[in-house]
Amino acid sequence: MKQSRRTFLKSTVAVGAASLAGPALIGTAHAADDTIKIANITDVSGGLDIYGQPQVACLELAVDEVNANGGVLGKQVELIKYDPQSNIQLYTQYATEAATREQVSAVFGGVTSASREAIRPLLRRYNTLYFYPTLYEGGVCDRNFFCNGSTPAQTIEVLMPFVMEKFSGKKVYVIAADYNYGWISAKWVKHYTEANGGEVLDTEYFPLDVTDFGATIKNIQAAKPDILFTLLVGGNHMSFFRQWASAGLAGKIPMASSDFGVGNEHIVLTPEESNGMVAAYAYMQELETTANTAFLERLRAKFGDDTPYVNELAVSAYNAFYHWVGGVERAGTTDRLAVIKALEDGTPFNGPGGRSVIDPRTHHAILDVHIGEVENNAFRVLESHSQRPPSDTAQFCDLLSNPNDNQQYVIGTKA
Repeated sequence: MKQSRRTFLKSTVAVGAASLAGPALIGTAHAADDTIKIANITDVSGGLDIYGQPQVACLELAVDEVNANGGVLGKQVELIKYDPQSNIQLYTQYATEAATREQVSAVFGGVTSASREAIRPLLRRYNTLYFYPTLYEGGVCDRNFFCNGSTPAQTIEVLMPFVMEKFSGKKVYVIAADYNYGWISAKWVKHYTEANGGEVLDTEYFPLDVTDFGATIKNIQAAKPDILFTLLVGGNHMSFFRQWASAGLAGKIPMASSDFGVGNEHIVLTPEESNGMVAAYAYMQELETTANTAFLERLRAKFGDDTPYVNELAVSAYNAFYHWVGGVERAGTTDRLAVIKALEDGTPFNGPGGRSVIDPRTHHAILDVHIGEVENNAFRVLESHSQRPPSDTAQFCDLLSNPNDNQQYVIGTKA
């Protein structure tokens, strides 16, 4: 299920590129009284498009499925799509437009933590529900916000003891993207490494435009870790794995990650460059379950040869929409506070990756998590963990007791 990038973007990028001078509405119709409007703000062009394209595809599939079954509250859902082109300024522009001019019932989107934090305060101010369908570093506590992706307590907490046992090692070296995802996630890697009797030898951070990792490769060789944990992000950082293999180091030091593969790294890189990477996610396309098989068949039926490879980010967007639908149906209205209260009831959704339930205290999803190893451009699922709670965020956040809380907590700090 590899995506034809050119074909997928044919109907989106042309409109999105013209949007610098006006609204970037992609494939929408005028709203009518019998429709409910929602918005998606996700990169389908620019440097982060590889993350955004599968998310949009799965959200479109979910909307089509619900509309084909009668819609929500007897009304069709109108999906307004914005392409911020990996530009934070456009994220804020489109979030404001979606909330004010379009008056959507909910916004879905955001890829990086930077894009999330650019629009989350705006959507809270405009009383517009926000669903963030992306794995991230955890800690956001905001009653207007719902996270459907995994956090470190759901993935890294099970991944670290697994790889330390699998590779019989306790010395870990961390390389991470130089922004809040990398900074905070690296803290959690250190926390869970030490909790399992290990040691982080060093951590290096890299801006997203870095492509030369020669000095870092020498540092890693000198440190002689048992495990290399990567929190690199984006196309430029893929250069590390190519340079690592070119230096003859592929397979010499085991690697683990909580984000490798959601940018299709394991497909773009050669098997020599990616085989053996161990990762943990709330969804892997290779899951052999009845629910996942049926989901992939529906996705192929919709997109044909343009069907994207599906990862956790994409399925989180699919799950997020169905959680919103469930909240609206239970509330009997699209009223924001009523939907929030309905979502806090914790009704589950059984999605392609397993059961997903909104935790009422944190507004994060309780998820099934799967550990897999890259083998010839695909993940081989090794084991699964049922219903992992967002316990990292729950250490700090209790929206039932403090519904007006509005911040992102970082490990080691508590207001």
